[in-house]
Amino acid sequence: MPLNPQQSGGAAKACGTGSVRLFVPCLVDQVYPEIGIATVQVLRHLGFRVVYDPRQICCGQPAYNSGCTSAAARVALGLLDVFQDDLPIVCPSGSCAAMLRKFLPNLFPDAAERDAATRIAGHVVTLAEFLSRSGCMDAISGTYPGRIGFHNSCHSCRELGLGDETAMLLRRVAGDRFVVPDADPECCGFGGLFSARFSDIAETMATTRIATFATANLDVVVSNDPGCIMHMRQVAARANASIAFVHTAECLAAALGCCGEHQVE
Repeated sequence: MPLNPQQSGGAAKACGTGSVRLFVPCLVDQVYPEIGIATVQVLRHLGFRVVYDPRQICCGQPAYNSGCTSAAARVALGLLDVFQDDLPIVCPSGSCAAMLRKFLPNLFPDAAERDAATRIAGHVVTLAEFLSRSGCMDAISGTYPGRIGFHNSCHSCRELGLGDETAMLLRRVAGDRFVVPDADPECCGFGGLFSARFSDIAETMATTRIATFATANLDVVVSNDPGCIMHMRQVAARANASIAFVHTAECLAAALGCCGEHQVE
């Protein structure tokens, strides 16, 4: 089924007037900048001022997951200077949000640095979580075509306990075309460095996950994690699967018709 979501946008009422900070994960910065742009488009369209500080770098997750906590701390230390105010920090990645929220304070034995990291952790939210907390669910309108499913990343589901927020958003733009496949939630096999170290296992897991989506006759799978999207896109392409994998922000930006509204400050 050919999809042209950019032509299906609808209007939305502004639901916010405050400012938010944008945390750009490495995969978004280096591989999928369109996800970051879509996140800004959605937030600005709904009335929020988006602030981005280019000094920010990696959250330290790859090093931390490899057991290199000192290296992770050196990488993440700069974030303590970048995020010094109390603005919400919107992160378009479930895994990076989990790293910042659950594990960032663990990196710093120094009490002052740990306190600063704890304060930052308390302000980190995913996009869907932020929209839900800000009372913006009713402002989401428009239509995203096709039968749509949701892949919830392991970090988002298991570390942060999230999932319902994105499902609510997708129901608003897909209605009864939003489908919850059997066996949800289920890992796609990415797991960051896991997919590099154990590539055969990771690909088998992704193949199983994609087969679940195919059995549900899905046209599009929306995920809140760029890593999962990258992994499943690669495996699906090798298998000539016709399912599209998009980020939550891309889906919402298309449904709202706000593509092109990507100014940041």
